[in-house]
Amino acid sequence: MTGSAQDAHPRPGRLSALLTDASTEAVSRAGGYAAGVYLRSRTPGLLRLAVLAGLPGPLFRPWWRLHVDSPFPVADACRLGVQVVLPNATETMRRYPQFAAGLPFQFGSLYAPVVAGSDTYGVLTVLRPAVPDAAEVVSERDRLARLAQELGAALRDLDDEGGGPPLWDHEPLCVRPPAARPPLARLGRFVWTPKTGLVTGDEGLHALMGVPPTEFDGSVEAFADAVAPYEANRILVALRETATGRPPPLPVYLRAVDGELRLMDLWSPSEDAGWNSPGGPATTGVPADAGPVRGIVLDPGLGATADAAADLLPDGVFCLDREGLIVYANPRAAQLLRRPRAELLGRSLWDAVPWLGRPDVEDHLRGALLSPDPVHFHVERPDTDGSGPASQPSEGGWIALSAYPGPDRLTCTVRPASRVTDAAPADHTTADGLTPPAPEYRPIVLAIALTEAVTARQVSAVVMRELLPAFGGRRLAIYLLQERHLYLAWENGFPTGFLTPFDGVGLDTRLPGVETLTTGRPLFFDSMQQLATAYPGIQLDAEEGARAFLPLIASGRPVGSCILGFDRPRSFSSEERAVLTALAGLIAHAMEKAQRYETEAALARGLQQALLPQRLAAHPRVETAGRYLPGTQGMDVGGDWYDVVESGDGLALVIGDVQGHGVQAAATMGQLRSAVRAFALGDRPPEEVMSGINHLLIDLDPGLFASCCYIRLDPATGVARAARAGHPPPLLRSPDGRTQVLDLPGGVVLGVAPRVRYPVTELRIEPGAVLALYTDGLVERPGGDIDDGISALRVALARAGSPAARPGSRALTVIADRLTATARHEVDRPDDIALLLATRLPPLT
Repeated sequence: MTGSAQDAHPRPGRLSALLTDASTEAVSRAGGYAAGVYLRSRTPGLLRLAVLAGLPGPLFRPWWRLHVDSPFPVADACRLGVQVVLPNATETMRRYPQFAAGLPFQFGSLYAPVVAGSDTYGVLTVLRPAVPDAAEVVSERDRLARLAQELGAALRDLDDEGGGPPLWDHEPLCVRPPAARPPLARLGRFVWTPKTGLVTGDEGLHALMGVPPTEFDGSVEAFADAVAPYEANRILVALRETATGRPPPLPVYLRAVDGELRLMDLWSPSEDAGWNSPGGPATTGVPADAGPVRGIVLDPGLGATADAAADLLPDGVFCLDREGLIVYANPRAAQLLRRPRAELLGRSLWDAVPWLGRPDVEDHLRGALLSPDPVHFHVERPDTDGSGPASQPSEGGWIALSAYPGPDRLTCTVRPASRVTDAAPADHTTADGLTPPAPEYRPIVLAIALTEAVTARQVSAVVMRELLPAFGGRRLAIYLLQERHLYLAWENGFPTGFLTPFDGVGLDTRLPGVETLTTGRPLFFDSMQQLATAYPGIQLDAEEGARAFLPLIASGRPVGSCILGFDRPRSFSSEERAVLTALAGLIAHAMEKAQRYETEAALARGLQQALLPQRLAAHPRVETAGRYLPGTQGMDVGGDWYDVVESGDGLALVIGDVQGHGVQAAATMGQLRSAVRAFALGDRPPEEVMSGINHLLIDLDPGLFASCCYIRLDPATGVARAARAGHPPPLLRSPDGRTQVLDLPGGVVLGVAPRVRYPVTELRIEPGAVLALYTDGLVERPGGDIDDGISALRVALARAGSPAARPGSRALTVIADRLTATARHEVDRPDDIALLLATRLPPLT
């Protein structure tokens, strides 16, 4: 997958070249599997992966975008300007559990900030083999740091040439690093004669073993050591078994000394008699009449010789480069993957075989790319391949896939699941023989994801996203307990309307979803027939399929029940039952927390609604308009407020912001608002109002502080006296459209110092002028400068138009809507917003 740097910088070609060179060089300098560069983007605080060398981009999509405040090593390296060294998975889990949960494989990683002077452009990162201690990668760390410095200097030069700092707002460029070694001869033929114990081979065998014929003594032990020194005994055993007439049914998968995959295929000896076994160590137990054993050793690769040999293998074999492109596929692989070879070669695995683009398959492939060990897993083929009409008949629904990592590629084998001899035990299988195992780290991912879910709907969505794929489930229903009845909180995958009759059932109803909660015991049914036998007459949603009913119990109290549905029969192993039961406890605690949250949020929203003014004090010479927008994070309630209060023969215009969110912030806001109204109704001077509410907040001691702006306006003369306590400055739009920031002198925020003074500024509001009071949520964004936000609001107020010149017009409300339109449509609004506008109307004629 390739992105473009167009529009990211005036010289996108040079920027891409710099980043590509740095990434590919980092792979070799730091001994890594892969490397990448994160750059800052136009979105404040957001880092984007600009270049990825050595790994398929689609597999790592969740890590394309990271915020500088996120709990990830890339973010720390950028934000703190320091190197981060994670030598192995254990250290990664200790320091960055959320990162480790998403990539739970045995690899290490290095991160170096790309800095020039005081400017941080991004982060250079390398994923590499794991080592026991950080001391073992000191030289690699230093080389990476020097490379990051060189990249920083180059980016500074690019920056100095004009066009602003290099930014990235596109998908990453995925590039191929230089090959770790040149192609080798891939195929060798040999004959082992048990009578003599000698092995003879062709030139290809000696090239593959790396042993010239003149240096090879011909012994079977030397042959085994040269082909796969760590698995020599397996080779000798396979040769003996073949000599006795029992050749391996499948090729023997071996590891060369450099970690590359090798395959050895053997044929039974001839029926010639008269052979006498010498009784050597490799021939012990071999019949005296055993004939020669013939075989090949295959190092799968891109060469034509290897291709021709692999084409003859009974199993499917295909190879992926480290960008995920299919560089070789034998005919059997094309048959099992249900795509012609011409449509496989040169395409990414996910484009060529769309049904392999599943989360569980991607988990396994990431493991093969980031750790030295092979991975083995099973995948159910769909009825169609997703690219056209129904596919050809197949040998069964499940296939077994294995991925063997190498420096430059993955070698994958594929075969029908029925041919796998080491299948899962019977209590772990489906009617087709196998079911995909759940990744061991899924409970960790679920637990971390649940910590960020605060509503029942969010918890249910997390369960749907994280739990079901791990166990191959297709359907989910979550019921919550209210007043001894179970009510449906979430469903997915069930036929429309099927669950309606079960919504609101009482705890005395004999249903598995009820009994799992009342007994506290999970219920597992391998098939719908088992469920129907246990509960005669129960309405079923399918003719087949397994079901799991899990009790949701938190702190000893029943919360509800969870139903997992599967499309086909299957058994649940004891390990799966234990994991599912434990996960049900996590879900129950998350749901209990969500219920408390929603109760408190409803209380806070009601409290805040009651405390905000239902109407503003009116005056025939003054028009006002107010707007309040709750934040979209947390409980959507905060401490912002505004008010207009009669004060003598004038009006008091007030706006304030109590720190924090939730019930306490709303309650404190209500107390301050009441105090301000009392002071204003008594027509107290602005400085006394500020001092009074400051002392009140200190006496209340809620652990919160507040900002406030108080303006006492005389509608007849337009004279206004203003006091400010740590609050953003008001804006004033003149009748002619000129807009200015009223930089009023003020004191510190309320609730900090008891004897602070709040100076008062006198100004004049002309008829037709618009005074704007606002809270920082309208002008401040994470990573941005509040002064920039105030300037943008001033420009928006200048362009918003003039209010109507007669009483009763709604022009001011239109202006208020325009000033809050952008914020109102933001999905991610971190803070609540209050806005108060006021204008003096000209006298009636």
